[in-house]
Amino acid sequence: MPAYSELKRTHTCGELSVANIGQPVRLNGWVNGYRNLGGVLFVDLRDRYGLTQIVIDPEGIDKEMLAEAERVRHEFVVAAIGTVAPRPEGTVNKKLATGEIEVRVEQFYILSESKTPPFEIVDETTAKELLRLEYRYLDLRRAPLQEKMRMRHEITLAVRNYLSEQGFYEIETPLLIRSTPEGARDYVVPSRVSKGRFYALPQSPQLLKQILMISGFDKYFQVARCLRDEDLRSDRQPEHTQIDVEMSYVTPDDVFTVMEGLTQDLFGKILGVSVSTPFERFTFEEVMNRWGTDKPDRRFGMELVDLTDEARDCGFKVFADNVKSGGVVKGIVLKGGGNYSRRQIDELTELTKSLGGGGLAYILRAEGGDKSPILKFIGETTKDRLCQKAGAEVGDALFIISDRKLKAEGILGQLRLHLGRSQDLIDTGKWSFLWVTDFPLFDYDTENDSFMAMHNIVSNPHEDDLALIEEGFKSSVARSDAAHPWRRARAMQYDLVINGWEIASGGQRINRRELQRKVLNILGIDNERAERMFGFLLRALEYGAPPHAGIAAGLDRLVSLMTGTDTIRDVIAFPKTTNAVSLMDGSPSEIDPEQLAELGLSLKKGGKKD
Repeated sequence: MPAYSELKRTHTCGELSVANIGQPVRLNGWVNGYRNLGGVLFVDLRDRYGLTQIVIDPEGIDKEMLAEAERVRHEFVVAAIGTVAPRPEGTVNKKLATGEIEVRVEQFYILSESKTPPFEIVDETTAKELLRLEYRYLDLRRAPLQEKMRMRHEITLAVRNYLSEQGFYEIETPLLIRSTPEGARDYVVPSRVSKGRFYALPQSPQLLKQILMISGFDKYFQVARCLRDEDLRSDRQPEHTQIDVEMSYVTPDDVFTVMEGLTQDLFGKILGVSVSTPFERFTFEEVMNRWGTDKPDRRFGMELVDLTDEARDCGFKVFADNVKSGGVVKGIVLKGGGNYSRRQIDELTELTKSLGGGGLAYILRAEGGDKSPILKFIGETTKDRLCQKAGAEVGDALFIISDRKLKAEGILGQLRLHLGRSQDLIDTGKWSFLWVTDFPLFDYDTENDSFMAMHNIVSNPHEDDLALIEEGFKSSVARSDAAHPWRRARAMQYDLVINGWEIASGGQRINRRELQRKVLNILGIDNERAERMFGFLLRALEYGAPPHAGIAAGLDRLVSLMTGTDTIRDVIAFPKTTNAVSLMDGSPSEIDPEQLAELGLSLKKGGKKD
């Protein structure tokens, strides 16, 4: 076989056309298919650019090369040298970009053989995901995944170009940092030089990008790798990529303008979708009241309805006692759901219970009369009042949850989404963009009687709620009481939601050391521990930190959304399973005892295994 330099491709498998007829070419690629028709071999050659049919006629090729060609099987890598010719009349393939031509081969070489793949390399595969993850290098040869990788590249490039045009600098922050837990567990890296000490891999560049603001880089961005040791779902991975942005001398409005412009640019260039700005804005309180979630999908209706007043003195103990203790009664209406079967109701009840609810009350407004197991308790008058308030007409179903406010809203929000999907209520041809603002600054942990950051330890309190921070230190109100000042404080925190997915999250940051210290204290981090964990940030805040705000968008989620896939694993070249395992290379894996010794580490035997 000649040196590869003499066989190297002159063209890809997706670019030849009638304009190339008569031209000598060299093609390289994988064997996508082969057929022997009366001794003439037809081979479909594939690379990431497309497919070209090559024809090997025994009359036009050396016998040894013909024998070589007859050995080919799927996924062999071959080189073909020949001349571009028009396909015979009646054999043109209009579905193929190269379908009007073929290459009549004069020389043929096998560059690399392939074992029989464990699954077919076809667009629509029935292979199980775990098998495809184990052989990811084969899965990535499939056109749908290659198209998603192409779009990911285009989206990332468009992000870089847009932000650069807006005056942002792309600045890389380190991957080896000190451990500063942000809610999820850190991945830690032992130091060989400083035995007994560890680096952490960054959960985000948050604190470092704030320090860049203090350093004078007032417009920063980074396509940043982030690593979090957390429980996984279809939209989470232990390592992910985010579009990280920070700006100085700004308010949230400025961040909104940048992100809306970026979104408009991306959707226009990549999808040809016209996006109207500004996006609608809703407070956290409003989205929970109306849709039962902080990431509402507004491509369909079915808003939550507050039935608390109608249920207050209804005589149904479950409702009345809950309202008396400060809870709420809320419902949603499924149009046309009045004929739901017992089995369908049972399925919704089980879903409700799996979400922590005690049960699901309902009123089915069937043509032959209303049906409900609670009708005997609430009576016709209350039933009519509930239906009237909810707008439940004959033929509809009213589903009701009675519980604490946020819990009831959260359950109904999930029920609404389930019904929207199962009943095909979602307009999949529509795009819904919105901002959610004014999140609570803190989450209250009932088990430990303590506070956690709702979003971020560096989120600035809402300007109207700054006094609540000081009040909380002096307040005699129990932390468990919703009236406690810290439970009423809002954050200058915001999320960008697209089609019911939280795509980006950000906020105005604290730029004064004393306020940051107090927030850390509220979170249970005393001054000594704060200095140990966040001393580098606190010291930097003493040297003139400008007001600054920023946002981070999940690139993987954004690409998933724009390519129409339900899982981010489809848009990551080498993803992990939901157990954070890479089936392809077998990581995480054990390491050699010599490596442990060099790092000054030993493994504890008998530890709990997941």
